Amino acid sequence: MNRPAQPQAATVTSYPSPVYGWYVTFVLLLGFTFSFVDRQVLNLLVEPIRADLAITDTQISILQGFAFATTYILASIPIGRMVARFNRVRIMIGGVLFWSAATIACGLSRNYWQLLLARTGVGAGEAALSPAAWSVLADYFHPDRLSRPISVYLMGPYIGAGIAMIAGAEVLDFTRAAGTIEVPLLGALAPWQFTFIAVGLPGIVIAALIATIHEPVRTGRKEAGHVVPPMRDVWAHMRAHRRIYIALHLGVPFIIVMLYGLQSWTPTIMVRVFGWDLADAGRPYGIIALLSGSGGVLIGPSVARLLERRGHRDATLLVAMMAAASAALFLIALPLQGSANGALVCIAGAGFSVTLPLALVTSTMQHVTPNEMRGVVNGAYVVTSNVMGLALGPTLVALCTDYVFADPSAVARSLALVAMVVGPIAIALLYSGRKALRAASG
Repeated sequence: MNRPAQPQAATVTSYPSPVYGWYVTFVLLLGFTFSFVDRQVLNLLVEPIRADLAITDTQISILQGFAFATTYILASIPIGRMVARFNRVRIMIGGVLFWSAATIACGLSRNYWQLLLARTGVGAGEAALSPAAWSVLADYFHPDRLSRPISVYLMGPYIGAGIAMIAGAEVLDFTRAAGTIEVPLLGALAPWQFTFIAVGLPGIVIAALIATIHEPVRTGRKEAGHVVPPMRDVWAHMRAHRRIYIALHLGVPFIIVMLYGLQSWTPTIMVRVFGWDLADAGRPYGIIALLSGSGGVLIGPSVARLLERRGHRDATLLVAMMAAASAALFLIALPLQGSANGALVCIAGAGFSVTLPLALVTSTMQHVTPNEMRGVVNGAYVVTSNVMGLALGPTLVALCTDYVFADPSAVARSLALVAMVVGPIAIALLYSGRKALRAASG
């Protein structure tokens, strides 16, 4: 396989100040964190929403995955093209304001269909953030220094999931004693509705912070000038290096199936299987999600560097294969635990494992893709990771619970069954790209 075309050379000194680059990184981390607060708080609210709206686990899983993922996916490629053409900071500001308004709309929903429509809005807004953020970070840091800021940015989902669980539990405790909350102009709201509104409002502050970021000069283009290649050239580049992109765009999303299945159903497992109170389930899982997920993302680049020093130029895919195997084993062990503490250990182990390769995958994708194509390639990764991860992860678990085991208390077994199937598929797809990545990195 031919090596990917190399962009114009850039030295470390030709990039903006590292201090300002890290300011940008932490602002984007804050934005990504709150995107996941708004996305993941629904997972804590499964039982009250299910009871109030009289819906099934499968309908809940559509809210968790399919409703969000559909618009997230449909918007990702067009937004990727916009990232290549227009001001990326403005694109991110618009996305933050849109998803925050849609999260507030979730809290104003009075029936299932209104909530479904609002969740599609959350997905459309959040599609704007990561393709633009990855592209911006790649213009603030030299490729040799990119994996660390990318790993910090990618802590956002796990900090966000943790905050969603912990803060959501506190809001539930604060509000549910009253039964309903009277809000001026809005009338009576259930605690779960008030929780959505409370987590959606900070988006205004996040958008204002992102507005302080300077749009960086684009680096790493194949040719001078602001040239945006036609889509056929982007697809031709991806086809020419298809083994790398199959591993990154298909193999990694099968790991993400396990991630989203775990995030979506862990609070429910603790309630149904171990009899925990909903708020009590949210707090420890929030801490676990924050620590294990963030730890995996941060440690992944160090593991890869250790492998690279030993001559493994395909370290990204090796780490991803190890992560897929480890996550699957932890999830298979989950329903075998006789205590809540044993289950939490398995949940922490799986949460750490699935996040190990994610920063590496993102930085590798920027490295093998010319700048002017990154928006579309990043958008394509967002599409595949969400079609397979977000759309399939929650729903496959729910379908197994409803139709394979036909028992609400079997949700942990359902998660184990999904991991048993998708883990080996992920490993096989990742393995298929190792030779091509070694050649591209030589």
